[in-house]
Amino acid sequence: MSFKNPDKDNAGDRRRFLQVLGSGAVVIAAGGLSGNRAEAVVPATDPDSQKLLISPVEVLMREHGVLERVILIYVEYIRRLNAGADLPHAALFDAANIIRSFIEDHHEKIEEDFLFPRFRKADKLVDLVDVLSEQHKAGRRLTDTTLMLAQAGRLKDAQDREKLAETLDLFIRMYGPHEAREDTVLYPAFRTVVSPDEYDALGEDFERKEHELLGGDGFEIIVDRVAAIEKTLGIYGLSQFTPHT
Repeated sequence: MSFKNPDKDNAGDRRRFLQVLGSGAVVIAAGGLSGNRAEAVVPATDPDSQKLLISPVEVLMREHGVLERVILIYVEYIRRLNAGADLPHAALFDAANIIRSFIEDHHEKIEEDFLFPRFRKADKLVDLVDVLSEQHKAGRRLTDTTLMLAQAGRLKDAQDREKLAETLDLFIRMYGPHEAREDTVLYPAFRTVVSPDEYDALGEDFERKEHELLGGDGFEIIVDRVAAIEKTLGIYGLSQFTPHT
């Protein structure tokens, strides 16, 4: 004869219940302690109930997506500089301002205020954190130069064009490895230096800071700004990057 472990069964019930809640549905249970129970899963009608918690790493990685799209804008400017093609300075100035306001003053500030101190306190990945911190400072210096050279009239000078191409190339060369190391090493390890409750709460904190910076749907606003620059440069259509060989 076999016996069921009631605690184990209850734990399974709780897990299933939480999974259903995570899907945004409502559970209606009928029955009592007798064990004869019927459950119905009804789609939630309240839009707020469909909102799922966003993790802090998800917030940071989608912001890396913005950084990567601006990097592609920089790549296009280098191509145009090398080809002697038209250089719409307003679009470049806006792209560099997105790096300054959204990436450096917001995204990197979150890393410096919330991630790096926790890794240092836990004595984990300290060498990596130190390098990332120095690269943040170097990135700001490069953005200073880009914003200066993106002013109207500066791009007509041959030396300024050469300096701009060099600056954009240095930015791209540093931030490719920088964000790759954060995505594959730092962010996955973040769970090991905070409690589960703190980890969940930080996701909401990071998203709220986006809204405070940009208002409304903060992330969507910045993505729309990046898309507008891509359209100006003719690099918005994704299919154009598909090789046909």
